[in-house]
Amino acid sequence: MTTVAPRPETDAAARRGAHADTAPHQRTSPLSRVGGYLGLLLVVVLVALPLYWILVTSLKDRPDIYTVPVTWLPDPFTSDNYRAVGTGVSFTDYLRNSIIITTVLTVVEVTLGVLSAFALSFLRFPGRTLVLLFVIASLMVPNQVTVISNYALVAQLGWRNTFAGIIVPLAGVAFGTFLMRNHFLSLPKEIIEAAEMDAAGPLKMLWRVVLPMSWPTLIAFTLITIVNEWNQYLWPLLMADDSSTAPLPVGLAQLQDTAGLTNWGPVMAGTVITMLPILVIFLLLQRHMIKGLTAGAVKG
Repeated sequence: MTTVAPRPETDAAARRGAHADTAPHQRTSPLSRVGGYLGLLLVVVLVALPLYWILVTSLKDRPDIYTVPVTWLPDPFTSDNYRAVGTGVSFTDYLRNSIIITTVLTVVEVTLGVLSAFALSFLRFPGRTLVLLFVIASLMVPNQVTVISNYALVAQLGWRNTFAGIIVPLAGVAFGTFLMRNHFLSLPKEIIEAAEMDAAGPLKMLWRVVLPMSWPTLIAFTLITIVNEWNQYLWPLLMADDSSTAPLPVGLAQLQDTAGLTNWGPVMAGTVITMLPILVIFLLLQRHMIKGLTAGAVKG
């Protein structure tokens, strides 16, 4: 039987590779790892504690909610607050309005964001740099700054208490344009140039070449848009007068007793119901969202 003697160079390279693989772990001290885990645990507690408190309060009766010191478990458990959400306000109307507003705004913002990002990334036209600077500058302006001017314009158009008055001013695409443009610029130039050599038009290149390589980022953009529009409160509160157009966050503010005080039990129950659709969507798409937001961050 013949044996093959190991080559010294191969052994040395293997040792160097093994050392490179284990070096980061060796440089991390146990104390640093414990500190990292404690920091991570603190962040988890800070994030999860408000959610836990909302859920527990929604299952308490009214005396238990105002008990001092506070109780961390309902005593007794009750589902009356969830029944009060359905009877106290027009919950189905608010839910319908939230679905309509979120769906329309998501479709509009994603469509315009992709098209504008594609134009700023691959098309050549006069003023392209100026348009890009305008998009970036608009990201730095808080929405609250434009509330008064937008309100006056919408009121002059007669759009108060209408879906158009709520949706149109919120259909800005600056964030989506910036996010998708950065992703489009990270795509392999060889593939884009090959499509151009094949005389692919802009729409064909977008649909056949660019979008198939952009689904993770596009899903992340869509999920961020859904969460943001589902939780819109200030602008719909100014525009909507009743349950015909007001979304769920505005409807929850109507859960007050006859003395004008907030009835926290039904409010927390309504908050739980409002969070559930977004939580389900996030759990289903979180892997694509993380992949899309980290795309291009790691070069391998």
